[in-house]
Amino acid sequence: MSLSLVQSRALLGLEAASVTVEVHLANGLPSFTLVGLADVEVKEARERVRSAIQNAGLEFPNNKRITVNLAPADLPKDSGRFDLPIALGILAASGQIEAARLAGHEFAGELSLSGQLRPVRGALAMALALHISGIATRLVLPADSAQEASLVPGAEVYGARHLLDVVRQFLPPSESPLPTEPGDDGWARVMAAPQGPALRHADLADVKGHAGAKRALEIAAAGGHSLLMVGPPGSGKSMLAQRFAGLLPAMSVQEALESAAVASLGGRFAVERWMRRPTSSPHHTASAVAMVGGGSPPRPGEISLAHHGVLFLDEFPEFARASLEALREPLETGTITIARAARRAEFPARFQMIAAMNPCPCGYLGSTLKACRCTPDQVSRYQGKISGPLLDRIDIHIEVPAVSAEQLLDAPAGEATDAIRDRAGEARERALARQGKTNQGLQGAEIDRHASLAPDALKFMHTAAAKLGWSARSTHRALKVARTIADLAGAAAVEVAHVAEAVQYRRALRAAG
Repeated sequence: MSLSLVQSRALLGLEAASVTVEVHLANGLPSFTLVGLADVEVKEARERVRSAIQNAGLEFPNNKRITVNLAPADLPKDSGRFDLPIALGILAASGQIEAARLAGHEFAGELSLSGQLRPVRGALAMALALHISGIATRLVLPADSAQEASLVPGAEVYGARHLLDVVRQFLPPSESPLPTEPGDDGWARVMAAPQGPALRHADLADVKGHAGAKRALEIAAAGGHSLLMVGPPGSGKSMLAQRFAGLLPAMSVQEALESAAVASLGGRFAVERWMRRPTSSPHHTASAVAMVGGGSPPRPGEISLAHHGVLFLDEFPEFARASLEALREPLETGTITIARAARRAEFPARFQMIAAMNPCPCGYLGSTLKACRCTPDQVSRYQGKISGPLLDRIDIHIEVPAVSAEQLLDAPAGEATDAIRDRAGEARERALARQGKTNQGLQGAEIDRHASLAPDALKFMHTAAAKLGWSARSTHRALKVARTIADLAGAAAVEVAHVAEAVQYRRALRAAG
């Protein structure tokens, strides 16, 4: 048979669109033509596939005109993931393997010149796309990629180490089997390995003092709120932020799959991090594209790699203005849409942002340890690098003062992460039982319904909002934080004490200025 069809998948955002690899052999001048909007890496497959087939001891049809079409033609294709399906298509079209037996399988894998299979990006995203679509098919991948794809419930995944391992499974019945090495296990059904003890986050007990900051972290974890910490250098802001992910509840399987699929697209997934909330910490030189994602085809940025986890932005004002302003929409919607002339890709970006900054350029404004040498104009310009609309979208603003040497050396260890996580988890469960989402996710009429204030608390909120000059968004953010504080206290209604505490969490920069 001179025509064969092999199924694979291309990645576009989190979507893994089906691609049919069509291979046709014809008489004529020998050639190898690859069509179907293939990127440079895909076009280079011609040389990899030719060498892999020949070095595996199989016959490459050098005397034929070979045409490979990756359909649909208008879908961008990148990376070396199509090497394996192209090689199998050529072998099936030349009669070396049985084309009919390829049905019901999907293939992806990069080939080395010797025929070894190398891992590909997005294996878990492929398996997740099949799972969501309800498509029952066998997924054949390089052994390392098969490990991550097998994490998807119900996935039928096979791993192979060499092109010959795959070819042996599809030989015509009349063919004699290819020789194998003793004990060769190059082809195997891959099942999700039982997970060992989860990697533990650093313990909050390591941080001496900072009772107020730890309380703010507990509120942020309970309600899903974003947090800005302002304090002098070395006061412990980074230590607190790096331990925040440990306060969040355990991931559900669906959350873990979504988070891992994004990490797989970015080539950052590791099986040992399965079911562990990610913390993404981009350097302050990161561009807007690095933050939100981009490229052609689009790849996820730092905010998507922090999906269902934490995005920690240290030295907050030092980020480029465009990088910070790009965070506005994802903080509200939980998604980021990257639009290009021909394609759009949507990535999830439901993260909790923890930001840290100094109160002024020298860092010591308001510090009791060292005098500040900045002028009021310098302080104003420095804090002004963060726009009002972005500050509005950060629920909690707190000061993190420097810890004295006596407290650092003599104070006992603080409260452990486990105890704080349990309290935050109970408060989060109350919110989920009441409204089906965290308090941070309340919108419009939901705020009036679930975060309504007692009469005295309402009067207090009116006064605070007027004196502090809050926008409507700031007022709603404070209401949501007050609702979380009430949940931590086990209170059904939001009282004055809860509102008073919430008001204190939106004054750090104003107090510092």
